[in-house]
Formats: sequence, structure tokens, C-alpha cells
Amino acid sequence: MGASTSVLIEHTTSGDVTGDKTGYIVGYVSYIITRDGSNPGNEEILSKEEKVFLLDVARNSLQAAVQGKPVPKIEPLTERLNEPKGVFVTLTMQGMLRGCIGFIQAVKPLVESVSEMAISAALNDPRFPPVSKEEIDELHIEISVLTPLKKIDDPEIIEIGKHGIYIRKDIFSGLLLPQVATEQGWNRKIFLEQTCRKAGLPPNAYKEPDTDIFIFQALIFNEDDLKH
Repeated sequence: MGASTSVLIEHTTSGDVTGDKTGYIVGYVSYIITRDGSNPGNEEILSKEEKVFLLDVARNSLQAAVQGKPVPKIEPLTERLNEPKGVFVTLTMQGMLRGCIGFIQAVKPLVESVSEMAISAALNDPRFPPVSKEEIDELHIEISVLTPLKKIDDPEIIEIGKHGIYIRKDIFSGLLLPQVATEQGWNRKIFLEQTCRKAGLPPNAYKEPDTDIFIFQALIFNEDDLKH
């Protein structure tokens, strides 16, 4: 995967397979992965103030873009927000997905990525028309900050409910987030098979020696949790 690979998280059924091989990775929309107060892996968690700041950045950025105004210049609240992180921004409206796009790799400072992905989720998600000015106040924003991808050789170490999976083989790649297996009642084998299907690969492709398997975790927070 290239250093600037962008990831599109899709709210879909496990049987759907993306036909897009242009650099986007299609998976499930993110909801509950790791809640506030928990620490995925050994990553330092964000403070409540930092999370609220990032949510404000996301909302202010998408609002400006949707209204055709210049995106406000961002001065990070802390130096930690300048550290590169993988991140997704998910938009919902009345409980339904309205857009979700993100970076799986840490290619830009977190605060910059949040701003860009909020705009992309609002305007560039190919599954939906662009967010309108009238919809802005109805949007709910959720941010998922990822731990770095970790390449594994033994799929048996994957823990259901804890790990997300990213599978890559040749030009094909697919991603499923940690909560999907729990929501669907999958075991490890089915989780791996469904991630292969997301990549447009045969379900048993994860067993092949030239298939790369990565795991990751995520810290997720949203406006409903932190701003009300």
C-alpha cells in the first residue's frame, strides 16, 4: 500500500464486494471499537479536550467546505495533535451513514487528516450526493484514530472484537474494522474470509503465502459522547 493510500469505510453487508481498485479500500462503517478510557495497544490515548478539539475541527472544516468558504486555518491544541495518525471521519444523519472516508496509514498530522477527511466524507464519498448546507446541522460526527498496522504471520493471534483486519495481495486489498466480527457473530475464520471478499479475493486467499495480513485497533469518539 502506498504512503498516501486513502480508505473508504462502507456501511454494507458482508456479501458485498468492491469493484474499485483505484486505491480505495472498502469496509464497514465504524461505530463502537474502543471507547473512551481504554487504550488500544500501547498508544497514548487522547485527552477529552483533544477529542473535543478534533471534533470541532471536523465540523468547522466540513461546514466551510459545504458552504463554499475557505477552510479555517488550524492551530493544534497540543503538539500531540501534530503527530501523524491514521484516522477515519464518519458522518451520520438520523442514525444512517452519510459519509465516511479516512487514511489507514499515518501519512499526515492527525489534525490535518481530520480536517481533510471530514471534507472528503461530506463532499467526496461516491456513494452519496454531497452534503447540502441544509444538512449540516443534522450531521453527527465520529472520529476513529487508528493504531499503526501490524503485519502478522499467524492469523490465530487475531482477537475478535479487538482487532481489525487489512488484507493485501497484488493490487487487491480489503479492510474490515474490529466491531464487524462481533456485530455479525463471526469467528476468526469467517472474519478472515469476509475480509478477503472485501478485497475481491477468494475467501481462502488469506492462507496463501503471498497474501499479507495486517491487524490494527482504533480509538473512537463522537459528538454525542463528548459534547452533550
